[in-house]
Amino acid sequence: MALLMHNKAMMQNKDEIIKMAETDFRHIVRIANTDLEGNKPIGHALMKIKGIGFMFANAICNSTGIDRNKRTGNLTEADIKKIDEIIRNPERYNLPVWLFNRRNDYDSGESKHLITSDIKFTVENDVKRLRMIKSYRGIRHSLGLPVRGQKTRSNFRKNKGNVLGVKRAKKTGKV
Repeated sequence: MALLMHNKAMMQNKDEIIKMAETDFRHIVRIANTDLEGNKPIGHALMKIKGIGFMFANAICNSTGIDRNKRTGNLTEADIKKIDEIIRNPERYNLPVWLFNRRNDYDSGESKHLITSDIKFTVENDVKRLRMIKSYRGIRHSLGLPVRGQKTRSNFRKNKGNVLGVKRAKKTGKV
């Protein structure tokens, strides 16, 4: 009888814990101006932010001390603020420079990590600069050809949406 009462009390405690977890749980968490799913582990959810990959997400989790398998919806406000701060200023938290996506910036010479729309803006400016100085890469960009040394005989045959393919020789009609 005592065992039955003990089990019943344990079940009530579990139900209370689940209810408390459900009230604290958030289905959408906003980090770095991006909405993340609350059901996913924080390690995977951080990779939904443009500019953060697997290694950078793991580095963030390690430096904050948060288990990367913890659900994003169960994070506290303090954890979210700390993650947001690390994403915005990774050099302050002694993350290795080789993790950054913008090392030795062309304008400032410093290493930094760009996220969200900053990446797109910076890449567009880099391509404009290459076109303006008419470097080889800039010319290739403006012609819509591959920039990094690929061969173009069999690939890259699309010209702004139209498939070119291989052109056959015309038949002359003489036998």
